[in-house]
Amino acid sequence: MPKLKIDGNEYDFRPGMTVIQVCDENGIEIPRFCYHERLRIAGNCRMCLVEVKPGPPKPQASCALPAAENMEVQTASPMVKKAREGVMEFLLINHPLDCPICDQGGECDLQDQALMYGKGTSRYNEFKRAVEDKYMGPVIETHMTRCIHCTRCIRFVDEVAGMPELGAMGRGEHMEVTTYLEKAVASELSGNVVDLCPVGALTSKPYAFVARPWELVKTESIDVMDAVGSNIRVDSRFDAVLRVLPRMNDDINEEWISDKTRHACDGLRVQRLDRPYLRENGKLRLASWEEALGVVAEKLSATKGEKIAALAGNLVDVESMLALKELMVSLGSPHMDCRQDGAAIDASDRASYLFNTTIADIEQADLILLVGTNPRFEAPLVNARIRKRFLQGGLSVHNIGAAVELTYPVTELGNIPALLAEIASGKHALADAIKNAKNPMVIVGMSALAHESGEAILNAARSLPLQREGWNGFNVLHNAAARVGGLEIGFVPQKGGKGIAGIVEAIGRREIEVLYLLGVDEIDMDYFKGAFKIYQGHHGDIGTQNADVILPGCAYTEKQATYVNLEGRPQQAAKAVTAPGEAKEDWRILRALSERLGKTLPYNTLPELRRHLAQAYPIFATIGEVTPAAWSWKGKADGTIAKAAFEPAITNFYRTDPISRVSKTMAECTKQVWPQLRPTQKEAA
Repeated sequence: MPKLKIDGNEYDFRPGMTVIQVCDENGIEIPRFCYHERLRIAGNCRMCLVEVKPGPPKPQASCALPAAENMEVQTASPMVKKAREGVMEFLLINHPLDCPICDQGGECDLQDQALMYGKGTSRYNEFKRAVEDKYMGPVIETHMTRCIHCTRCIRFVDEVAGMPELGAMGRGEHMEVTTYLEKAVASELSGNVVDLCPVGALTSKPYAFVARPWELVKTESIDVMDAVGSNIRVDSRFDAVLRVLPRMNDDINEEWISDKTRHACDGLRVQRLDRPYLRENGKLRLASWEEALGVVAEKLSATKGEKIAALAGNLVDVESMLALKELMVSLGSPHMDCRQDGAAIDASDRASYLFNTTIADIEQADLILLVGTNPRFEAPLVNARIRKRFLQGGLSVHNIGAAVELTYPVTELGNIPALLAEIASGKHALADAIKNAKNPMVIVGMSALAHESGEAILNAARSLPLQREGWNGFNVLHNAAARVGGLEIGFVPQKGGKGIAGIVEAIGRREIEVLYLLGVDEIDMDYFKGAFKIYQGHHGDIGTQNADVILPGCAYTEKQATYVNLEGRPQQAAKAVTAPGEAKEDWRILRALSERLGKTLPYNTLPELRRHLAQAYPIFATIGEVTPAAWSWKGKADGTIAKAAFEPAITNFYRTDPISRVSKTMAECTKQVWPQLRPTQKEAA
C-alpha cells in the first residue's frame, strides 16, 4: 500500500482516500464544518486546512486533497495554526452572540472549535449580517443568521433523503439556505439535518428551549417505530423522555433515523394507562392490581383452554410474547398469533420471513423487485440504503403494486399481483433479467402477504431464482417491531390452533370466549364482540375499546426488552425512564398472573427469563448479530393469484401505532407534511 507522512509519522492509505480520511482513520484530529464522511465533498468552510510538502507554499483543504505517495502533511504547523485562526475569525464575523439562548449550546461544533482553534480576540467592529428565519416545517426550527454556509443540510436532503427540498440563493455574504417556497421540508428523514448542522442554524422545533444537554440522562436503546431496529439514544430528564437521537450502526441505520422515530417520543407522556381498570355495567372503573389479576385469573380458570386465544401487537417485546405463549400453552390454548394484519407468513421456514440479504448488503444488489411494498414509508432507512446503492450506479428497481414515487427511479410494472406468477414461471421479460443478475433481490411487503392470495404470492416470490453462492435475495419487509421476534419464538397457531382470521370467526360462533390482547391496537375491536377481552398495554388506544379488563404495561423506553429486527438480528432496548403510576413490565404481569392460575412460569427475574429464552431459541444467545437462515424451500409457485390490487400497508406514515397517534408533533406532521408526501403514493391513479 502507498504511504505518506503526517506530522512526521508514516501511515498507509488506500488509493482514492483524501488526506482528511487518512487522518480520521489514524486518530489525527482535523477540524471541519462542511466535511461529512457520508456526504459529497464540498470544500466550503476551509477549516480543515493543512500544510503539504511537496506543494504550493500555502495551506490546502484536506477534505478535497487526494492522498499521494511520499506526501508530507503538517496538521499543526505555524502556517496551519494561523490559517485556521483566520478562517475561524471570518466565520465569527457575522455569527450572532446567541450561545446563552441557543439550543445547540453544549453540542455546538462552532463553540468547540472556536475554543480550540480560534484566535481569542476579535478585530471586527462593524454591524453583523442578519438573515430572516425560514419556515421548514414542524420539526425544524431555523435561526439562519447563525448559518455558516457549510451546505451539509442541502447535501443530505439531495443525496441521502433524495428529496432536493433545500438549496442556496445568492452569493457570498448574501447567500441564504432556503426551501425556496417557504414550505415544510417534505421528507420522512428531514430531522437528520438538525444533527448535521454544526452550528445552531437548524435546531429541533419540538425540543426548542426544553433542556440543556448536561441536564439529560442518555440511554442507548432500540427504536420500535418500524421493523428496522434503528439504534437510538434516548435523552431523558426525571421521568420524561425529551428527545431521541440516532446512534451509529453501519449495519442497520448508519447514523440516520426517521422523523417518526425522532419526534414521536412526546406521545409517550400522553393518554397513558397507569392503573388497572375493570368494566362493570358497560363502564370502566379503577381497580387494584390484586382485584384485576383476580378477575382475569378467575375468568381464565373457568374457561376451557380451547376457548381461550391470545394476540400480540406490533410493539411487544420478545420476553413478553414468550411469557404469554407459555402461559397459553399451560392453559391448553393453541390459539395465538402475532400477525395482526393476517399476513400469510410461513412461520415454519425461517428464511421465508426474514430480510435475508441484510440491510447493509443492499449495497451489493444490482436488481431489486418490490412486491406490494412502499419502503419509503414502511422502512425509511431501508429505502435510504436502496438510494445509496442507486447513487453508486448499476441498479435497476422494479415495482409490482401501487405506483409510488420513491427516491430513486423505479420501473412500474403495474398493480397486478398476478404479474409475480408470470415472472416466476418465466413468461415475463423480467424473469431473464433476474436470472442474469449477479445479486438480484425481491422485497415482499405486507400489502402482498396480507392480500387475499397472500400464500400464493409468497410461493411465487420464493420460486424466483434469487439464490447465488453466498447470496440470498429473498426478503420480507416487515413494518412491525414485534413481528420477527414473535415468529422466531413461534407465537403463531400451535397444533390444531387458529390464527387471527380463525380467531375472529370462532369468536363470532362463540367457540372462543376469552381473548388476551397483548398490545393489540391495529384491529377493529368490533371483530371481537362477544368475547371477554383482557387488554394489556401502555396507551389508551384502539385495544382498550370495550376491553373488560385493562392491565397497564410499559412502553419501550420504560423497560429492558429484546426486539428482533427484520433481518433476524436480536437487539436489546434499555430502560430510560420509569413507567407512570402503577404500570408494570409486561412479562412481570404475566408471571404474576401465571402464579395466581397455579401455572407458575419458570423464571422470577429478567436474567432468568433471558437465559430460558436463549436455551429455547439459540438465536437469542448472540445479541446484535444476524444468524443467517438456510434456504431450504424446494416448492414451486402454486395457487391462483386474485386480481384484486394491493392496498397500501401504511395510510399515514406519521400515525402508525399508539405512541405516534397521540404525539402532538406527529399530528402537526400529518397536517403539514403528509399532504405533500401523500401524492407520491398516487392514490388517485
